[in-house]
Amino acid sequence: MNPTTVHQMTARISQLMAERLGAKGRTLDERLASRTRVLPRRVRKAVALLAQAEAMAASPKLLKQSDMGAISAAYDIALRYLQPLDGGARVGRLVLGALASLALGLLALGAMLLLVQSLRGAL
Repeated sequence: MNPTTVHQMTARISQLMAERLGAKGRTLDERLASRTRVLPRRVRKAVALLAQAEAMAASPKLLKQSDMGAISAAYDIALRYLQPLDGGARVGRLVLGALASLALGLLALGAMLLLVQSLRGAL
């Protein structure tokens, strides 16, 4: 794996962290530091490994000594977690939740009306 590939991988993860988590900073390491508590432990370790690989990519000799399989696996873990969900599915869940809330409210209102009417003796 060449340094360009490592830079592309870290840039993609860095971009996703900024978009999805609102991470601040210019480098992947800075963005990880700003949002470290939000990420699950496994993803946090994967992003930390990618940040370390990004630093090692500046020196090709150091990059040759790193485990490329581990870097690829870390990229896959981080990408799977950070990829945004389908926008249509998100909107559909939002609408479904709003409709369910409305239906529950109407059901509670109907039950209260029946209770008031039965206490008044109108039923």
